[in-house]
Amino acid sequence: MTSTVKRVLLAKPRGYCAGVDRAVVTVEKALDLYGAPVYVRKQIVHNRHVVAELEKRGAIFVEETEEVPEGATVIFSAHGVAPVVHQEAAARGLKSIDATCPLVTKVHHEARRFAAADYDILLIGHEGHEEVIGTSGEAPDHVHLVDGPDDVANVTVRDESKVVWLSQTTLSVDETMATVDSLKMRFPGLESPPSDDICYATSNRQQAVKDIAAQCELVLVVGSTNSSNSVRLVEVAKQAGANDARLVDFAHQIDEAWLDGVTTVGLTSGASVPEELVEQVLAWLAERGYGEVDEVLSAQERLAFSLPQELRRDLKAAGLPTS
Repeated sequence: MTSTVKRVLLAKPRGYCAGVDRAVVTVEKALDLYGAPVYVRKQIVHNRHVVAELEKRGAIFVEETEEVPEGATVIFSAHGVAPVVHQEAAARGLKSIDATCPLVTKVHHEARRFAAADYDILLIGHEGHEEVIGTSGEAPDHVHLVDGPDDVANVTVRDESKVVWLSQTTLSVDETMATVDSLKMRFPGLESPPSDDICYATSNRQQAVKDIAAQCELVLVVGSTNSSNSVRLVEVAKQAGANDARLVDFAHQIDEAWLDGVTTVGLTSGASVPEELVEQVLAWLAERGYGEVDEVLSAQERLAFSLPQELRRDLKAAGLPTS
C-alpha cells in the first residue's frame, strides 16, 4: 500500500436481497393488517436487529408450530419449511402465511421433481440449517446431505445413473463448486439442477467482496453469526486476499485493535442486514479517521418479489396496497 489516506472500500451490492425484503415486509404488513400479535416460526431472517425491531412491533418468534395458539396467524420464515410444518399448522387451525424466499421454493420444487423420478438427491449444505431441513423434508427418502468437500467420501447412492445435486442457496460459490467437482469424480453421471441453486444475491455479494478484498488489510462484514451468507462473506474475504476479516452485528462490537496498521477497510453486509447498520459502521470508522469512502460496484440488482399470495389477498380485500 502506498496511500497513507485512511479509507473505506464499500462493497456494492450489499445488504437486503429481494427475498429478505419480501419476508420482512410480510411481517410488517401482517402486523398492520391483522394487529399484534403475529407469530413467526423461527427468525424471519437471520439478523438480530431485524428480529428485535419486529418484536417491538408485536411479532412473537417461536421455534415450533405447536407454540402458536390455535387459530392465530403464523408466518413461515424466508428459509422455508418442510411439508409437515404446513400440515401441523393446518391441524391447529392456524392462518398460515408462507414467506419462503421464491429462490428457496425453486429448490423445493426441484427436490420434489427429482424425487418423483426416483433420483438420489445430493443436497450440498450445512447440517441443521433451517433451509436444509426444509428442503430435505420435501423428499426425505431421497435426499442425502453433503456438508462440504470433505463429506463427499461418505455419500452412498442406489443407482449412479440417477444422481443429481442441489444446494442450499446461501453457500460459498467456490466451495460449492469444489464439492460438485468432488462429487463428479465419484459419480461421473451426476446431473446438475436446471439452474444454479445459489441465489443471485449470495453470488453477487461474494463477488463484490472478492473485488475489494486484496486491497484491504481488514474487511468488516455486518451480519449475524447464524446468517450463513454473512459467515461465508468473511471466509471469501480472507480467501480473496484480505489480511483479516471480521463479522459484527453492530458498530460497537468493532475492536479498535483490529485497526492497528490498517489503511484500507473493506465493508459489506449480509443479505439480511438493513442499510442503517452499515451506516452506523461508516460513522464509527469516520470518527477514527476513515472518512474517505469509495463505493465499488460489482453488479446491479433490480429483482423484486411480490408478497405471499395469502397476504396479498387479504390486503386487497381490505383495500390496502399489495406491494
